[in-house]
Amino acid sequence: MFKIKTYNKISKSGLEVFDDKYTIGDEVENADGAIVRSAALHDVEFPSSLLAIARAGAGTNNIPTERCSEAGIVVFNTPGANANAVKELVIAGLLISSRRVISGIEWAKTLKGNGAEVGKMVEKGKGAFVGPEIKGKSLGVIGLGAIGVMVANAANHLGMKVYGYDPYLSVKSAWNLNHNAIYINDINEIFAKCDYITIHVPLTDSTKNLVNTDTIAKMKDGVRILNFSRAGLVNDDALKAALESGKVAAYVTDFPTDDVLDVDGVIAIPHLGASTPESEDNCASMAAKELIDYIENGNIVNSVNLPEVTMPRSGEHRVCVIHKNIPNMITAITGIIADDGVNIENLLNKSRGDYAYTMLDIGAADADAVADEIKAIDGVIKVRVI
Repeated sequence: MFKIKTYNKISKSGLEVFDDKYTIGDEVENADGAIVRSAALHDVEFPSSLLAIARAGAGTNNIPTERCSEAGIVVFNTPGANANAVKELVIAGLLISSRRVISGIEWAKTLKGNGAEVGKMVEKGKGAFVGPEIKGKSLGVIGLGAIGVMVANAANHLGMKVYGYDPYLSVKSAWNLNHNAIYINDINEIFAKCDYITIHVPLTDSTKNLVNTDTIAKMKDGVRILNFSRAGLVNDDALKAALESGKVAAYVTDFPTDDVLDVDGVIAIPHLGASTPESEDNCASMAAKELIDYIENGNIVNSVNLPEVTMPRSGEHRVCVIHKNIPNMITAITGIIADDGVNIENLLNKSRGDYAYTMLDIGAADADAVADEIKAIDGVIKVRVI
């Protein structure tokens, strides 16, 4: 039996992925795995039994990833599971940034009580809410991951001229990107050419304040900026100054801060990007499948702290080793197995930054004894036998 601890209410569709080998709940102790949505885990003390944490969503800022790496805990996320939900809201953001629909609706409410005069008042006052169509306009998509590609493709189908920028563009994203999208190697071209700019990158030291006084100065007058990624990507002071001067016509964000709330030209959405039942089901199901595959087979897919490693099963035992990415580790591990007279049927090793993961399928052996010897190697963090 395996134990899965839940730190939030998790979609029933996700929990149903686990079979009767699993016990699941928020009261579970000494868990083998955990699923979390938004709960902050930075101050949580994890049991030594914990093998992995799966985040039912893309961002993992609520998980102490480095501490998990040091303890040999794999951290998963679910990229793409909520991509369609976010994409739909971004398209809505494009429209409401242009057509002044929200301010028009709020104004229309003020007409209540004018009876038969409402129709005339609407016709007289609607001119204050005129806004351009998006068809034929240029959209710059910064970040071409699962969401960015879907946004680019949808905007293309709506008649926009789409420019995309991503220095880390994956082969999968390149294949999925509509052939009409124009790939840009220099982000400054996005700033210079686009009427609308939407940001779909993670918040890191290199992307913090991506939109700032200098980058806004390079943008078209009247540019409309959309941020459905993280608040820190946009410098609030620079943004407010640009809105006041008219340099930026509108700012739509799903991550409002106190500084931009109630600022003219800001459309603040309360982080609704992935708030759909379909998205929550998709994220939970993917998170569950990631945990199951790792716990039962040792395979790692969609980890944010360890390399992606998958290998078909062969041999009688599978030995999984999380270790530091330092020289001679493979030699030390395989040397122990050879000295014990055990045959290695298959082996796969990959690294990611300071950490590495090695899977070995071995023949008949006292696998637990082999694992104990491997644990004694300097630099080895966690060993288990499946």
